[in-house]
Amino acid sequence: MAESATPLIHPSRIPNRWIQLVAGIVAMMAIANLQYAWTLFAKPLQAHMHVTLTAIQWTFALFIALETWLVPFEGYLVDRIGPRFMLGVGAIMVGLGWIGAGHAETLHSLYFWYGLGGIGAGIVYGGIIGNALKWFPDHRGLCVGLCAGAYGIGTALTVAPIASMIKASGYQHTFIFWGFIQGFVVLASALFLARPPVGWVPAGWEKKEAQIKLHVNSSSVDMTPGQMVRTGSFWVIYGMMTLVAFGGLVVTAQLGPMAVSYKVDKIVVAFGMTALVLALEVDRVLNGLTRPFWGWVSDHIGRENTMAIAFTCEALAVLALLQLISHPIWFILLSGLCFFAWGEIFSLFPSITGDVFGRKWATTNYGIVYTAKGVASIFAAPGAAWLFARTGSWTKVFWAMIACDLIAAILAFFWLKPLAARTVQESNTGLRAVNINAPVKARGVA
Repeated sequence: MAESATPLIHPSRIPNRWIQLVAGIVAMMAIANLQYAWTLFAKPLQAHMHVTLTAIQWTFALFIALETWLVPFEGYLVDRIGPRFMLGVGAIMVGLGWIGAGHAETLHSLYFWYGLGGIGAGIVYGGIIGNALKWFPDHRGLCVGLCAGAYGIGTALTVAPIASMIKASGYQHTFIFWGFIQGFVVLASALFLARPPVGWVPAGWEKKEAQIKLHVNSSSVDMTPGQMVRTGSFWVIYGMMTLVAFGGLVVTAQLGPMAVSYKVDKIVVAFGMTALVLALEVDRVLNGLTRPFWGWVSDHIGRENTMAIAFTCEALAVLALLQLISHPIWFILLSGLCFFAWGEIFSLFPSITGDVFGRKWATTNYGIVYTAKGVASIFAAPGAAWLFARTGSWTKVFWAMIACDLIAAILAFFWLKPLAARTVQESNTGLRAVNINAPVKARGVA
């Protein structure tokens, strides 16, 4: 898998990396509604199509599956030809996804259009995260966290307008109106993106790299996807992300139905907003802030230590929500805390992927890790809805979330931490051996 030595865009025309970071943040905010505003559409769709909630929630599962499982292939294309063209294609799919969903009159049509939106969102998400991993090895946790945080916080600006528009004009008009807006914003943002020139590193990188290695397991070797999946570190990372993503996606997909079940969905709390709408506002803000925050923390105390702390906090937040969910104020505060303690996986897991497996194939490699979110979605959307329909309660779903979070916290500290360190040590040792045995070739490398 050799990367082309000739960039598609001349280095003199590549925008400053901080400008690219801002463009990526804007694009992420534009696609956030596809996932995080979905819960507002679930009940109106169910009523309009006269089907079960489980049938409707398969749309969300399909969206997540297509958003995640195709990212490795999409990431490979981004690594090969750069992010600008690929994100332009993704922008069109993102727009058509919601526009088509607004016209859908059958489940199959809804599945098709929302699935198309999922493919587009995956291109955008994977491309933006991969670009940040490549441009910011010196601030990996923070900058990836800012991009991922934009995906979490983006809906904070739109959830109230979307909820009002659904109430005033219906969900179909809302889908179509926002579909046009989201597609256009992503398309405009894509124009500012480009991959780094081959061999590029930030100024003063050698000194910064030495400082970074004091806190995180950072490899000097760029592993191909095939090499990555043959390491034990990859499979532990993948399993942990699946466990923690499950709990977060349950809250993301089912918060609206949960609010209905516990009769807090229509209680007006403040500013004329119901507990559900205000909870969604708070959740989106905290879901955005958590990603750069925990990413910054992980730059200083290590990824695995940060994971253990955050995942334990998530388990405690879910336990408290289980006890107090029927109280509107606690419903708002504790659902927000749940998002604050789980959303960081979208900064921590890409960061540790870049740390352990290198930068060159970062988009593809994280794309493979990101498919864990698709696996989790099957259990979080239709799976949780099925368990609720079967038992008439969300209690067992909550306990499953708590167990997954605690298992992941234990794995992070006691298994992943030493395993990742060993993987990095072995890869770096192999690189040094190659350099020692081939001094003539080493001198010929620019």
